[in-house]
Amino acid sequence: MLGKLTWEAVPLHEPIVVVTLAAMVLGGLALLGAVTYFKLWGPLWRDWFTTVDHKKIGIMYVVVALVMLVRGFADALMMRAQLAAAGPGSDGFLPPEHYDQIFTAHGVIMIFFVATPFVVGLMNIIVPLQIGARDMAFPFLNAFSFWIFVVGAALMMISLGVGEFAMTGWVAYPPLSGIEFSPGVGVDYYIWALQASGIGTLLTGVNLFITILRMRAPGMTLMKMPVFTWTVLVTSVIIIAAFPILTVALGALTLDRYLDFNFYTNTLGGNPMMYVNLVWAWGHPEVYILVLPAFGIFSEVTATFARKKLFGYKSMVGATLAIGILSFIVWLHHFFTMGSGASVNAFFGIMTMIIAIPTGVKIFTWLFTMYGGRVEFSVPMLWTIAFLVTFTIGGMTGVLLAIPGADFLLHNSLFLVAHFHNTIIGGALFGYLAGFAYWFPKVFGFTLNERLGKWSFACWVIGFYLAFMPLYMLGFMGMTRRMNQYDNPAWTPYLIAAFIGALFVFAGIILMLVQIYVSVRDRKRNLDLTGDPWNARTLEWATPSPPPFYNFAVVPKADELDAFHEAKKRGLPPPPKKYAPIHMPKNTGVPLILNIWILVLCFALVWHIWWMAAVSFIAMIVTLIVRSYDEDVDYYVSSEEVARTEAANLAKLKEVRA
Repeated sequence: MLGKLTWEAVPLHEPIVVVTLAAMVLGGLALLGAVTYFKLWGPLWRDWFTTVDHKKIGIMYVVVALVMLVRGFADALMMRAQLAAAGPGSDGFLPPEHYDQIFTAHGVIMIFFVATPFVVGLMNIIVPLQIGARDMAFPFLNAFSFWIFVVGAALMMISLGVGEFAMTGWVAYPPLSGIEFSPGVGVDYYIWALQASGIGTLLTGVNLFITILRMRAPGMTLMKMPVFTWTVLVTSVIIIAAFPILTVALGALTLDRYLDFNFYTNTLGGNPMMYVNLVWAWGHPEVYILVLPAFGIFSEVTATFARKKLFGYKSMVGATLAIGILSFIVWLHHFFTMGSGASVNAFFGIMTMIIAIPTGVKIFTWLFTMYGGRVEFSVPMLWTIAFLVTFTIGGMTGVLLAIPGADFLLHNSLFLVAHFHNTIIGGALFGYLAGFAYWFPKVFGFTLNERLGKWSFACWVIGFYLAFMPLYMLGFMGMTRRMNQYDNPAWTPYLIAAFIGALFVFAGIILMLVQIYVSVRDRKRNLDLTGDPWNARTLEWATPSPPPFYNFAVVPKADELDAFHEAKKRGLPPPPKKYAPIHMPKNTGVPLILNIWILVLCFALVWHIWWMAAVSFIAMIVTLIVRSYDEDVDYYVSSEEVARTEAANLAKLKEVRA
């Protein structure tokens, strides 16, 4: 009746898991209790769960990313503690099978459920505002993308309490991910969580691509787009090209596990190498999917806080396009250590080095923008400066790994782990945190606490260097990756330093959460009534903070680069006498209901509960058919309502200026 699901699947014999589960259950019940007590179900359902507003969807993405950051970091902390403790003569406190699950979960969470939703959330909120649009091209699809991503995150969390997660490394190391070596449900959870999240990201990529191409303000040609929008455009092209590869790779693995196909087996004509090939054909472009939008954020932040125009706009756009193209020509460097021929090694090694050139161009353009500017060291700017130093180290170690001889020695060591954390934390995450502090007042209408932001930043940066620079050293000393215990006493001091670094990062995360709490508590004191607290340059700052649900009462004109800055110089035009009605999509609960069925379907497929899978699949199809007959999907905001909203915002502005 329940397929593989029995009471044994709940890991009651694992004390760490039981404590974690108990904390999650109690936390969940407390949250439900608070929502019920304060009568928040109505507003939550009306304004958030059923919304198609790109800003609210973006906020929900970032919230999920921050929740998952805490979970993914708990895994990181446990791994660092295990390796600090598991020296000669000690096994540490984590049994190997538990360590391997944590290892896999950490990688999957940090890439799929922290970095991706954080960046997709920022893109969702800002891109329509930057290009002067009122919404995304497909609002319904946007809501669906978010909720199917939540399905992936939910499956990840369920695997903690019911069953297990994959033990095969975050790219599901073949052939270990086949049914013979992993007969449990861990790899199935992995497959369906990644599949759901990947489909969500792919649909978002398509949505953003069409939004940017079709919905720009009048006068905004491609070469007048802000750099952030440019990076998102190139990112969405990479998403559209790369994510189907992941879908196919995981689809073939699913057929292997469920229907005894032999794509990736060592028998009957299968080839485990094909899995690695496909995973990295997606995986390396994915790195640029994460890093490019962060580069766009640094461009906006640098120009704003250096109080001058971005130096070398055209070269910045050219570098972005170059990185977009090259991102697909570097993935084969993953095979340097797997017996590739000299020609493959030489070509892909050189390509990997060449991608450092457009990245260097970008770094110099930011430095030249800062040069001669009146740089204001606010929190977003501090993140940018930390990135410039940190990412340079990460990029250079990447170029080192592009030399086949060096790669042979270092690829399977902790050097590699240090390198990719260097680029993804020092490049991508620092960028998102800069964007988070930069755009926060725009989205919520009040600024974040600057002092706590600087303290959090200091802990993050100190923690990062303490956590990862020792790993470079350990790589040179020959410590291989994926280890859970070791017998070389020379490694222990470095691993203890890395653990202390992780504690500093933990302090940075705690301070960030405290910062959000204090900022919300003191919001009345830090209101942004102007809509433009940083004296910024691009169109999103032309709206009030927070922007009304229709973004712009009058679609702005963007005849030049930095249109808003130029308009401020000339003097902003007076509001029109009469506003036109605005066409907007209606809220709908269908994406959420649809994804509840998809969650049940994925859970049933993990545990081989075939009747449940069939019922949820039929329910999903019925929901879609019902939705397709619904004609009541949009409405017009009356000109009177627009006039009232705009008059209220103008009155606020006059008050401030008086």
